[in-house]
Amino acid sequence: MNYKTRRVAIIGLGHVGAHCAYSLAIQGIVDELVLIDKNAEKVVSECQDLRDAVMYMPHNVKISIGEYKDVVDCDIIVNCIGDIRLVATGDRNDEMNYTVSNLKKYMGKLKDSRFDGVIINITNPCDVITDLMAKLSGLPAGRVFGTGTGLDTSRLVSQLALQTGVDHQSISAYMIGEHGASQIAAWSCVNFGGVPLDVLTETDDRFKFDRDDLQKKAIAGGWVTYKGKQCTEYGICSTLARMVKAVLCDEKHIMPASAGLHGEYGESDVFVGVPCLIGKNGVEQVIELPLSEDEKAAFHKCCEDVRANIKKAEAIN
Repeated sequence: MNYKTRRVAIIGLGHVGAHCAYSLAIQGIVDELVLIDKNAEKVVSECQDLRDAVMYMPHNVKISIGEYKDVVDCDIIVNCIGDIRLVATGDRNDEMNYTVSNLKKYMGKLKDSRFDGVIINITNPCDVITDLMAKLSGLPAGRVFGTGTGLDTSRLVSQLALQTGVDHQSISAYMIGEHGASQIAAWSCVNFGGVPLDVLTETDDRFKFDRDDLQKKAIAGGWVTYKGKQCTEYGICSTLARMVKAVLCDEKHIMPASAGLHGEYGESDVFVGVPCLIGKNGVEQVIELPLSEDEKAAFHKCCEDVRANIKKAEAIN
């Protein structure tokens, strides 16, 4: 029996990148991690710390420091470059000049490495950067996607669990659209153990809550986290780890991600957060939710917002 080594590279070892590395290692999702960062001292420290942790993990993980040329044999690249201080304004788009400029500088090196796997982007503004990486990488459609509204969906489900007392795993709900202020909750598709929310509101007061208020709490969740620690870590690394596992194990798992639309939802030429079937080839199918007319209108407005930012990003050197 031939065993294939599961190899993942993480580019950018700040708060998010380091926690993603630890999450992938501690869960045994990968066999090898390649760490890449322009801050040589930081990446050496993170590599040492992770190696020190391996002895007490229930499995072995090889940790190494790499360069862009070392990604050629990786299954997945995780893009985490960024400067978290730039989002202190409360707007993820304020990272755009920095992240777009840095991305354009290194994407040529990635392409030269002849990498032929899957790229998962976390860097903000997530949908814009994912779109740019897809264009610059030259990889087939679906092989580049972003964490998008995956984390926002977790925040929505958390709020629903707190409101109703129902376990997270029994709740099906999605935040869709921009990983930003204009995202929306697809309320018409929320269900609890298969029972639609609209049905439950007729008989149980726990489900008669202010939906607009709950949506605002889901959108604001990241800023609640940021306020006290000036970063977000655990939620995003768990989201990323789940996506990596879905790709490496070819799970065909459905979860929200920032994916390119090619006619789905009546939209094209834009990356936004939507439910996706994720397998070995990345996003293998975009799942179209049966949205209400109001939700469709809000979603289209969201797509226009992202398109406007994509145009801004294209003009940045």
